[in-house]
Parts: sequence; structure tokens; C-alpha cells
Amino acid sequence: MIIGCFALMEPFTPMRRQFEVIRELGFDFADLTDNHDGATLGTEFGFAASFSLDSHADDILNMVADFNLTLTSVCAHANLLDPASPARYGTMEIIKAIKLAHFLGVKQVITTEGDPKTAFGHSLTHDQRIFSVVEKLQEPVRWASRLGIELLLEPHGILTDSVEGMQQILEGLGHEEVVGVNLDTGNSWLGGGDPAAFIRTFGPRIKHVHWKDMEAAWESKRGTQYGCGMGMIPLGDGVVGMEALVKQLLDAGFDGPTTLEVAGPDNVKRSAERLHKWAS
Repeated sequence: MIIGCFALMEPFTPMRRQFEVIRELGFDFADLTDNHDGATLGTEFGFAASFSLDSHADDILNMVADFNLTLTSVCAHANLLDPASPARYGTMEIIKAIKLAHFLGVKQVITTEGDPKTAFGHSLTHDQRIFSVVEKLQEPVRWASRLGIELLLEPHGILTDSVEGMQQILEGLGHEEVVGVNLDTGNSWLGGGDPAAFIRTFGPRIKHVHWKDMEAAWESKRGTQYGCGMGMIPLGDGVVGMEALVKQLLDAGFDGPTTLEVAGPDNVKRSAERLHKWAS
């Protein structure tokens, strides 16, 4: 099993430091996590771990090579339920992420719909939400198909956190050879879904996994919060049932890359040790 790290390991430090920490922890793989259009003050002055989607691919590849790491995915988590706006990460940014992944030699771009932030987004019916997501992903799917990229949908929103919502989006998009699933074990559980049911339902379409476990204190928030950035405990110390999920994924034939979304060096190392043990 390929196990990499979320490239947001240390707050208020640049992306180079994120890759350095990942190498110091003994990992060979990472994702390109936070990114943005154009330029930002935070990255320019070294206190934000984000890459510009307008970066030259060589600048990123040279930095990754300095730490002998391999990128497995580019994250392009979006807001697809609120009205399109230059101030929102949406269709255009996903397309840029797909093009950047192509030039980086990375085969997977991970996106999601997010949860609405505007009155308009909250007023949509379920069917309107499905339409909004499917419509906004039409052009990204075309670009992914043209460039040989897998566009993966992650449970991280009001639709994708349920098997039913994810299934409706996948059916609406078609292109099964291009569009797949990135299973986030913590997000799917937190949104009120069942990560085991995701594996049973989508099986071969799961091409990447984001690992995180959730503490029992989160149980009261299930079904009301759609995703969280990092797990604060090692895998196996929470209530998601991580060992059983690992075995279920392997039984389903999963052999893709995975990413630890776990905060704290000790928690990261313990999580990796357990994953290797459970997968053996």
C-alpha cells in the first residue's frame, strides 16, 4: 500500500517546509494540497503552504525532487453549490489543477462540492444541487479525459458524504474511465455516511484514500458537519473502525495511493505503522 502525507504538516510555514517534514518523517509520497489562482501575499512572504495553479511545473517538481518525494495527487476541493464567482474556488480552478497535474506527471486530481455558504446555495433542492455539481464538472471531466487524468470525487459535502448523493453525481457525470472516488474515511463518517458502505458500493471506482479517524466527541456532530481538514488522533484510536476498513478495501482489490490526513508527527508515525500492520 502506498502511504503518503497531507502537505499541510506545519502551520505558518511555506510549502518547502511541508515537504521537508514529510521526508523527515520517513515518507516517500505526498499530495499537492493547498493551491490558489495567481499569487498570494502569504506564499510570497513564506507563511502559507500553498502553490499557485499558475506555477511552472518545473518549480514544483524541483522542490519535490530536493526531498526525493513523489506526488500522488493534486487537491482541487471546490464550492460547486453556490453561484459561480471569481472569489470562489470552482470550475476554472479545477481545470487549472487538472492541467497542472498533467504537467507534473500526476495522474489524480481530487475535488468535491463542499457545503453552500450563501442563501442561494442553501435554498437549492436536492435535485438542483445534483444538477449544479454535474453542470460545473462537465468541462473539468472533458479536460481530465483529454489529458489522461483521473478526476476523483471526495466525500466532503452535503451530497458526497452519502452513498446516494455520490452515486447520483457519478451517474450524472458518466465517463466511468475518468471519474472515480477518493474515499475520505473521516469525512464520510462525519457527514452521517458509512465508509464501509462506500467501499461496498463503489469498490473498483475508489482510486485514492484519505485516512483519518475521528474521536468520540465528534459523534454529536455527525450529519451536521461536512468534512474536516485533519484528524487529531492516530488511526485506530477513534470510532470510525479503521482496521476493518483497511481490510475491506484490500479485499475489494484496492491498490492505489493513500494519504494520511493526521495532525502531529507522533500521530502520523503511529498511523503509518498501524496501516502497514493492518495491510499485512
